[in-house]
Amino acid sequence: MAEPVDIDDGGPLRSPVARRTRRVSMADVARLAGVSSQTVSRVSNGHPGVVESTRLQVLAAMKELGYRPNSAARALKSGEFRTLGIILFTLSTTGNMRTLEAIATSAAQQGYAITLMPVAEPTQDEVRGAFTRLGELAVDAFIVIMEVHLLDAVEVSLPPGMQIVVADSDAGDRYSVVDTDQAGGARDAVRHLLDLGHHTVWHLAGPPESFASQRRADAWAATLREAGRPVPPPLRGDWSAESGYRAGLRLAAEPDCTAVFAANDQMALGLLRALHEKGRSTPADVSVVGFDDIPEAASFPPPLTTVHQDFAQVGRLLVEGVLRQLRTEAPERGTTLVPTRLVVRASTGPPPVRR
Repeated sequence: MAEPVDIDDGGPLRSPVARRTRRVSMADVARLAGVSSQTVSRVSNGHPGVVESTRLQVLAAMKELGYRPNSAARALKSGEFRTLGIILFTLSTTGNMRTLEAIATSAAQQGYAITLMPVAEPTQDEVRGAFTRLGELAVDAFIVIMEVHLLDAVEVSLPPGMQIVVADSDAGDRYSVVDTDQAGGARDAVRHLLDLGHHTVWHLAGPPESFASQRRADAWAATLREAGRPVPPPLRGDWSAESGYRAGLRLAAEPDCTAVFAANDQMALGLLRALHEKGRSTPADVSVVGFDDIPEAASFPPPLTTVHQDFAQVGRLLVEGVLRQLRTEAPERGTTLVPTRLVVRASTGPPPVRR
């Protein structure tokens, strides 16, 4: 191979410092490899019509010079940025964080990066501004993790040809949606407690503006009615362990409460603490079921029975869905449900025997 090329003045490279004085160009790689710039471009873009020995020679030159392909230039040429824009309301909930992690992992496996645009407040101006700012950036499509009523309240103007999928939302007739089977998971939780012999099941619900919270609460109430059981008044939390603790103090004072379905594991954790402080044992006095199956659920005192959500599958389907729309250049409608499964641990058992 030829002597290294000085990317400052055409002479030999004198030191690593000299190598960093400006960005290495395709022409620099071509001179060092002894090929044309067009050949370097073909290797950089993975074009199959390059002799293997030449390809290896070019790759070696790229490595030696520290050459990085200009992705912006390639995007302008191809019209594809290979970046997905993510809009979401909050990073504080377990569901959003794990969904976002799954999206990032799946996108990377498909050769895409993500650009994240959090919405500070659930207002029309904030949502509209997030879409506008992200639409001005180099993204190919949107994935939205947000309640659909926020989208309905805003006149969102998407750039021409921009595709969109929505996570966990009641918007199947307007967008392509990927959602956990919220209702199915809640039904399984309630039926498990009824099958253990509990007369009814109390519910610690999430915030009323949350689609997932409302879908779980509706399924809880419907399952009790179908079984001919009374429906106790639900208690509301905000997904946090602290709100679960406050609700738990109230439930601990209910002598007829022997089973509770909590809308997420963090609220269930606070509930368990409150029951313990008030001298009500789990599951001997009160059985508790959560929702999410966070990694810590198996280490709760006692280990928590909970509904497992497959966040990795949700992320994969969101990415696959939006990439499929990009390939076909056509929007999709409808909802894809990802099944849940009940994970039974030590926090549930038969009701106490009445003396």
